[in-house]
Amino acid sequence: MRLLLTALLCTTLLGVQSQTRDDSIQQIRNNAKWYDLEFTDAEADSMLGNLNNYLLLYKSMHKTLPANDIPFPFAFNPAPSGMKVSTKREKIYWDIPLRVELPANRNELAFYSIPQLASLILNKIISSVDLTKFFIDRLKKWGDTLECVITLTEDLAMKQAKQADEELKIGIYRGPLHGIPYGLKDLFAVKGYKTTWGSTPYKDQVLNMDSYVYKKLKDAGAVLCAKLSMGALANNNKWFGGETKNPWDLKQGSSGSSAGSASATAAGLLPFAIGTETLGSIVSPSTRCGATGLRPTFGTVSRYGAMVLCWSLDKVGPICRSAEDAAIVYAFIHGTDGNDPGAIRHTFNYSGKVDWSKIRIAYPENFFKRLNADAPEWKVIEIYRSLGATVQAINFPDSAMYPVNLVSIILNAESAAAFDELTRTNRDDLIERQDRNFWPNSFRAARTIPAVEYINANRYRSILCSRMNDFMKNYDVLIVPTFSGRQLSMTNLTGHPVVCMPIGFNQTGSPLSITLIGNLYDEATILAAAKGFQDKTEHNKKHPEKFKN
Repeated sequence: MRLLLTALLCTTLLGVQSQTRDDSIQQIRNNAKWYDLEFTDAEADSMLGNLNNYLLLYKSMHKTLPANDIPFPFAFNPAPSGMKVSTKREKIYWDIPLRVELPANRNELAFYSIPQLASLILNKIISSVDLTKFFIDRLKKWGDTLECVITLTEDLAMKQAKQADEELKIGIYRGPLHGIPYGLKDLFAVKGYKTTWGSTPYKDQVLNMDSYVYKKLKDAGAVLCAKLSMGALANNNKWFGGETKNPWDLKQGSSGSSAGSASATAAGLLPFAIGTETLGSIVSPSTRCGATGLRPTFGTVSRYGAMVLCWSLDKVGPICRSAEDAAIVYAFIHGTDGNDPGAIRHTFNYSGKVDWSKIRIAYPENFFKRLNADAPEWKVIEIYRSLGATVQAINFPDSAMYPVNLVSIILNAESAAAFDELTRTNRDDLIERQDRNFWPNSFRAARTIPAVEYINANRYRSILCSRMNDFMKNYDVLIVPTFSGRQLSMTNLTGHPVVCMPIGFNQTGSPLSITLIGNLYDEATILAAAKGFQDKTEHNKKHPEKFKN
C-alpha cells in the first residue's frame, strides 16, 4: 500500500519486522527530523515498544474505514469566551416591489432580482411553473457551454413549482423565495439524486438523505432546478465532467470550488445558488464570475447532509447577484437542526438600512497603498464617504496576528481524516488531478502531520481568534481588497463573516471584487453596507453579454 511510503513515523519504521533493533533506532532518529525533533539512541530505543503498540492500535482501527459523514465530536467555536450570541428574532420586512412587469425582452427576466421575481410570483403575473421552465431552458441551453451543471433536477423542480402555485391559489405564501428557482452545489444531499462531490470516485453516489440546507429552502418554497458543478472534492473548478467556465471569459475557469454556483448565477441560469467555503471557495468564484457571495460566520448554517472537507473550517453561504438577494437567502437557511455539532442558532435581524453617520467603517491603509492610485478599490471608499459614512484609514497587522500558516496544518490534517477511506482503498487514483498540488498528494502527505502539531496549531488559532475579535470590536465593517495580505486565511480560521461583491473590471475585462469583513454573527450589518454600495452603483447590475440572449 502506498501509505507505507508516507507514514514516516508510524508504519515504515515499524512495519519491517526484519530490521535489527539498531536499524530501527536509527530510523526513528532519522525520521524524527521531519518533525523538527531530535532523539538520542536511548530515547529512540525506549520508544520502540510504544510505537509498535500504536501500530497495532492503528491496524485495529483500520479494519473498519470511516465514512465521510461520521461526525468529529470536537466542534470549533469562533466566539470568544463569555460571548453571548443573541437568538432574539425580529420580523424582517422585505422590500418586495408592489408591481413588477414582465420585460418586453423575455431574456431580461434571467437577471431579475429575487424581490422582482417574488413580486411577479406574488401578484400572479408569472407562475412558478412558467418561471421554472424559463430557467430550466436556460440551464439546458447554456449548461454545457459553462460546464456548470452536474444533474438537472427537472422532474423535482416541476413538482415543487406546481406545489408553489397551488399553495398560492389557496392563500399560502411562504415568503420571498416562494416559487423561486435555484441551484445547489453538488455536495449537498438530495434524496433520489446523485451527490457526486464533483469527483470520479463518487460520481454515481446517491445518499438517502436530504441535507439541512435543501430542507430549509424547500420549506421556504424555493424550487431546486439543478445540482451544480464543483471542483473535485471542493477544490478549484475541474470536475469529472469538465472545467466550469467563467461566463465573462469562456477561455477561463470560473475558479472554485463553488464553481457552478457562481458561474450559473452570474450568467443568469438561476436567480441564486448555494455554495460552501473552506478557504476561499465562495469568495474566489464570486470574484472571478462577478457575483455577490456571502460567507457567513462559521457555524451559522448547519452542514448536515453536506460533504465534509474540514470540520472546523467548512461554511455554507449563498451566491447571488446582489447583497439584498444574499440577505433573503441567508435569512431562510441560517440556523441548525441539531445534527451538526459545529452549528448554532443566532439572530439575523436584517433591515437593509444603515445609519451612515453611526456605522464604523475602516480600511487597511497598508493594503490599499500597494494599489495603483486609480485602482477601483479606492473608488469604493469614495462611494461610502459619499453616502455619509466616515471611513477611517487604519493599519491591519495581519502578519503580526498571523505569523504562521496554521490553516495549512489544520485543513490538510482534517481533510486527510475526512477522506481516510479514499486514500486507504487507493481510489484516490481516480481523482481528476494527480499533480503534487492536488488532493491525492495532500491527503498522503498529511498523514505525517502529528496529532501534537495539529492540536497546537488549533491552540495558536485560539490566540488568533482572540486577537481578531479584539481588533474588530472597534469597527462594524472592514473594507479589504479581496485577496490582499493574509486576511482570507485569517478570517476563515477565525470564522468572521464576509461579503464579496463586484466593483468593476480589470484591463482584460475580468470582474474585480471588494470584500467587507464583519464581526462574528453580524451578517446583517455587512450585507446592509454592501446593499448601500450596490444601490449607489451599477457594478452588480452588469451581466456577461453572451448570456443576455
